Amino acid sequence: MSTFITIIGTAGAVVLLLAYAMVSSGRMSGEGLPYQLLNFGGAVTLMVNSAYHSAWPSAILNLVWSGIGVWTLGRFVARRAAGRRSADSAAIG
Repeated sequence: MSTFITIIGTAGAVVLLLAYAMVSSGRMSGEGLPYQLLNFGGAVTLMVNSAYHSAWPSAILNLVWSGIGVWTLGRFVARRAAGRRSADSAAIG
């Protein structure tokens, strides 16, 4: 199990670094859904890894980071739903 958790944590770190590099190089928008999904996924996997290894400060940091990700992804979903509702009402009206 420890090896699996280590692999998960390593993958999460790679995902976070990749997302950061893509935004920093201008290849991806920090406002876009792909970045937010990568950021959330990386934070969750690092949270799991940190908690498993009892690295509580890091686990708490990544818990908060994941919470921000959930909140941000929720805003994306709400905006998309609002856009669909307005498109539907424009098509009907």
